[in-house]
Amino acid sequence: MNKKELQKEIRRRLGEKNAILLAHYYQRDEVQEIADYLGDSLGLSIEASRTDAEIIVFAGVHFMAESAAILSPEKTVLLPRRDAGCPLADMITEGQLAAARVKHPEAAVVTYINSTAAIKAASDICCTSANALQVVRSLPGSGPVLMIPDGNLARFIAGQTGRQIIPWEGFCPVHNRLDGAAVSAVRKMHPDAVFAAHPECAPEVLARADFIGSTTGIIAYAGRPEVKKLIVGTERGVFYRLQSLYPEKTFIPAADDFLCPDMKLTTLEDILNSLVNMQYVVEVPETIRIPARKSLDRMLALA
Repeated sequence: MNKKELQKEIRRRLGEKNAILLAHYYQRDEVQEIADYLGDSLGLSIEASRTDAEIIVFAGVHFMAESAAILSPEKTVLLPRRDAGCPLADMITEGQLAAARVKHPEAAVVTYINSTAAIKAASDICCTSANALQVVRSLPGSGPVLMIPDGNLARFIAGQTGRQIIPWEGFCPVHNRLDGAAVSAVRKMHPDAVFAAHPECAPEVLARADFIGSTTGIIAYAGRPEVKKLIVGTERGVFYRLQSLYPEKTFIPAADDFLCPDMKLTTLEDILNSLVNMQYVVEVPETIRIPARKSLDRMLALA
């Protein structure tokens, strides 16, 4: 089947099975085109918790499908590519977190949603890049905060709050690859453009940004009337949404290699196979799901 035929068959199967297709902004264009809901990690988590569909097909990576399974245990959650992982989520283990809690017994643990279910279960509250500042500000008292696993996000939030934040030294390999010199070079090539960066980028990159925010935040910033030409400091999959919403504007990638290989694994063929064969089902054991749900619910209560 060609692209249009695959898309049509996927939509037919979704309707037939009372299923919903959730897709992250970093997915392939042809996947984003047919999603029931397109969003960032926060928006996808909210939609997963609210949908009436019996089956959730998650075009994203493993931790996202896990979050959907945590929030909707009564539904079947399918991840079309079970090898679609997240290197950042693998940068902290349960043993390392347990040791960090012993070392910092007074610290509240705020865990980025880019983490495994087991890490969420051992945390106090989750956050996304869209609500990390709100989450930290919601914490009672003035004690230290251990933010895991993304160190760049933790340092950015520390600068916004003035609170003692202990960063874990994990990082997104895609966002962390961008350096200040590359940003300066692309800004020199496009002096009439503004630059928006994701907080997973390194501090030297954020220091050169006109705007810092989540993927959804960058999309909203692009919609401002004064923004005509935008250098985009996040994964290039977001260009589909940006160009769909604002065709009259110019968008420039901060780096040509700003691509997440895991996010690009899922194809239309994978999604169709997932629906036909009901693969791959993502399940979280109750001993992990229940405490992980508490961490996610505390976050979602702030939405």
